[in-house]
Amino acid sequence: MRSTTTGTARLTTLHKISAVGLTAAAGAAALAFAVTPGQAAETPSIAVKPVAWTTTDLGAHDHVGTQSDKAAAKAKADAAAAKIKADAAAKAKADKARADQQAASRSQARTPVKPAPAKPAAPAAPVKKAYADNLDGWIKESLDILKSKNIPATYEGIKRNVMRESTGNPRAINDWDINAANGVPSKGLLQIIDPTFKAYHVEGTSWDPYDPVANITASCNYAADKYGSMDNVNSAY
Repeated sequence: MRSTTTGTARLTTLHKISAVGLTAAAGAAALAFAVTPGQAAETPSIAVKPVAWTTTDLGAHDHVGTQSDKAAAKAKADAAAAKIKADAAAKAKADKARADQQAASRSQARTPVKPAPAKPAAPAAPVKKAYADNLDGWIKESLDILKSKNIPATYEGIKRNVMRESTGNPRAINDWDINAANGVPSKGLLQIIDPTFKAYHVEGTSWDPYDPVANITASCNYAADKYGSMDNVNSAY
């Protein structure tokens, strides 16, 4: 609100309060002089309480409250910062302990795993030798069997007797000599009778007297027993 007095500026609250105090003091002084005429004026002794307010006095409470709030806020912030720092320190300590444990585990001497003993390789199956299915092949196969049994014989001695006895026919049979008359005709490449074939049969060969290899092998075994070798046979035996 503006003053009605010309040239007077707007008063602050503090100025207004001071003015009220001054007005009251002036009124008290005027009463002192309003006495009966002719009486001597005496100066009254009136105690006037001084009016002395300052902006500092008016704002002291607010200022104290502000300082307290700031201190509380600072304490709260410090506590939060301290907790964050403590949590970070605890995490760092836990991480270090975990890393140390892992390092210790890796550094521990480990017992080497022994490989399982290798199984011995199974012996390779012998490769069966191939022989021609003819007189040459039959003689060669029989010679290999005779050699494994330590029975003496030669290719030439066997072939010579085969050609004389059967001319190389594995199915040849003699049905006219004494053996035939006795019911045991000579059979096969080296014309051997059944009882002799069975007695001198060599293990690993067929039991068929007409089988070329079995016939040669049994006949050579008989000749080696009776004559020392088929090479020593030059006629009927």
